Amino acid sequence: MAFLPAEIIKTKRNGGELSFDEINEFILGYARGSIPDYQMAALLMATFFKGMTKEETLSLTKSMLFSGEVVDFSSVKGFKVDKHSTGGVGDKTSLILGPIVAAAGVPVPMISGRGLGHTGGTLDKLESIPGFNTQKSLTEFVELVRKHAICFIGQTKEICPADKKIYALRDVTATVESLPLICASIMSKKLAEGIDGLVLDVKYGSGAFMKTPALAEELAINLMAIAKGYGKKVTALLTNMDQPLGRFAGNSLEVDECVAIMKNEKHIGVHGYDMYEDTRELSLRLSAHMLLLAGVGKNEEESYKIATDILVSGKAMAKFEELCSIHGGNLSAVPTPKHSVVVTADKQGFVHGFNTESIGVAGILIKAGRAQTTDIIAPTAGIEFHAKVGDEVKAGDTVFTLFGDDKDLLQSAVPLLKSAINISLPKIAKPSLILKVLS
Repeated sequence: MAFLPAEIIKTKRNGGELSFDEINEFILGYARGSIPDYQMAALLMATFFKGMTKEETLSLTKSMLFSGEVVDFSSVKGFKVDKHSTGGVGDKTSLILGPIVAAAGVPVPMISGRGLGHTGGTLDKLESIPGFNTQKSLTEFVELVRKHAICFIGQTKEICPADKKIYALRDVTATVESLPLICASIMSKKLAEGIDGLVLDVKYGSGAFMKTPALAEELAINLMAIAKGYGKKVTALLTNMDQPLGRFAGNSLEVDECVAIMKNEKHIGVHGYDMYEDTRELSLRLSAHMLLLAGVGKNEEESYKIATDILVSGKAMAKFEELCSIHGGNLSAVPTPKHSVVVTADKQGFVHGFNTESIGVAGILIKAGRAQTTDIIAPTAGIEFHAKVGDEVKAGDTVFTLFGDDKDLLQSAVPLLKSAINISLPKIAKPSLILKVLS
């Protein structure tokens, strides 16, 4: 049966439900080049406004998944598990949890992304390590996971080519923030990894795509439904992105933070607590749920203890060094920034909150992130955070430090960072890092 693209667009524009065959024909036609950008853009916008049913979202995921190859991990023993984060500022947990879980003997195949907009990307962090090569073939990917229980690669041309093409179009047509499009994009890539289980870190707050816990939970439930529909074990954590995670945002700086944590180092800030603590805790909690899905531990607390023991013993650090070695990375040569610029508080009070997205945009200004996919990242550019929500600060106290190799660029981001912190009275409580676990 022949399908007319314009009729499919019209059906969705009018709020109708599309069949799998209609969606599949449209998606594969676009991937092959027989359907032009303007018709795909029209369908994306119709979907943005009219949404999709659960069945349509599953169909869209399936079409994008099978537009390319699905990795075959049948030669790799054990339960294969991955983590996906919906993104944020200073979100670096993959670099810690991957080694923890792999050191427990659970295979962790990770097809990761690059940063775009205010959110960071795992590949950019790893590639700030000189020589670290994430451009492995799928054959190499499987072999490295079989031998070492871990490997990080970028999305190859064989993995979900339709999604790669559609995502680029969504970015320039203002259709990124569509629940079915987000779900199908995330899950098609994760299912293509050939994993058995998935832990989702779904962010909410000023630095997340989902600004409220309710929206984050809706996204988590939809992502979980797709995973379950494909027979995968899945758990989702709703986590706070109303402030940056950890001590640093910026690629080589985040690598340094992760290495410090895996070496059991602490950095006690001016407010008397370890500035690595939230990164460490979230990494351990996500690791625990990955281990639990794989049957390592009877419950979350036992799995958490196993993860903690691996971290404290140095086994996670040894596995990270092994990861760097198999990817050709020279961990001892991670570059350091040439310049720093401090940003101070304008008044006394308590930190009531951050515009975390603005902090991410400041990162783009100093080239720690990308505004467009073609932008070149400066590996040493980044921001250090000296205060968290609930901390007391005085006028003149340092609240951020900017790092990088271009001092003029660093100075240009100071006004944006000054406006990104809300200091006022009265004193407020520190927020919870993890709001809820869905399983």
